[in-house]
Amino acid sequence: MPIHDWTRMQAGDFHHFHQRWIGAIADALNSGQLPPGYLAMAEQVAGGPIPDVVTLQSRRPTSGKVGGVAINEKPPTAQMIRKSERWIYTQKANRVAIRHGRGEVVAIIEIVSPGNKGSQRALQLFLQKAAEILSQGVHFLFVDLFPPTPRDPQGLHNALWAYICDDSPESNPQKPLTVASYLAEDVPTAYVEPVAVGDVLPSLPIFLNEDEYIPAPLEETYMQSWTVYPAMLKEIMESGSTHPPTGD
Repeated sequence: MPIHDWTRMQAGDFHHFHQRWIGAIADALNSGQLPPGYLAMAEQVAGGPIPDVVTLQSRRPTSGKVGGVAINEKPPTAQMIRKSERWIYTQKANRVAIRHGRGEVVAIIEIVSPGNKGSQRALQLFLQKAAEILSQGVHFLFVDLFPPTPRDPQGLHNALWAYICDDSPESNPQKPLTVASYLAEDVPTAYVEPVAVGDVLPSLPIFLNEDEYIPAPLEETYMQSWTVYPAMLKEIMESGSTHPPTGD
């Protein structure tokens, strides 16, 4: 299903979809996409940041295909792959393992809302939290279905990359929306897929550790969430009328 133009909707309309999508992602991961020893939970506090979906590990699983679950070990692909050589010089503090009552948080997924970029303070808070997640050795994936603002003119990935390693990668003005997955290691690696309204969501990796990952179930869960989205709001979206986002 092609990505919709969410700038036509009020923020509250997207918030409803956002909540359904978060639950659908967690459900998909818990319904056989994660290997034994892992679970996904929605809206858990993890060492300060409040992510949308966290992936928890209670014990170390075996590698490869486990109980019908395929864990990828080959390097993932993306339109853009960047490594930060400067990060290792700016993040010399010991990593703090984020713990949860049922295990260690290994990955975080966040669906960006208009409020994350609605003010300079909100954007700085998002960047700070994302950098904190990575510095703690937790892998991070975000989906931003909203175009750049004056606060992130080159897109949210570029803003985050500049924040953590003082480097500004190239952007694609024809693909202003972003799906990005970050491998949190001594030298972080970003796997970035620029997308646009009308595109299909890519299956970027959810890293379980530095060597293993599973594809993020973004497209199928987006479709599931759209299927149960209120008909009245679907009509507004598909009619082409504009309801500018207001607030978070």
